[in-house]
Amino acid sequence: MYVMHNSEYPLSCFALFENGPCLIADANFDILMVKLKGFFQNAKANKIESRGTRYQYCDFLVKVGTVTMGPSARGISVEVEYGPCVIANDCWNLLMEFMQSFMGSHAPGVPSVFGTKHDSVYGPADTMVQYMELFNKIRKQQQVPVAGIR
Repeated sequence: MYVMHNSEYPLSCFALFENGPCLIADANFDILMVKLKGFFQNAKANKIESRGTRYQYCDFLVKVGTVTMGPSARGISVEVEYGPCVIANDCWNLLMEFMQSFMGSHAPGVPSVFGTKHDSVYGPADTMVQYMELFNKIRKQQQVPVAGIR
């Protein structure tokens, strides 16, 4: 289980299970987890976060952040949201065109979370699932040993 926070939703706490549901609770969920420390072990060494700047351009919201794991930077995150649209598949082509305007060929493909959300409302839990996927990729990259470099 991953416990995550998002500055866009400061009064909420997200508990995500790998390939499972996302629980949205109030910010006191962390205190509950401390009381349950006999059942859940906190992996402090694996704390990973994305901190950065939030930009607004017309109806688009763009957040660019540095992903850090401990004291060192591990990557960059770019989150793009189109405010007027709540059905992600309805505006995916517009989002892609906007991202390609400043990311070029580095614009991502369709996120896996869209596979299950064809015509449903996209919400904060979906964003947190995408962050969890990004953070897991970054964790795995760090664990891969580098060999053959001289």
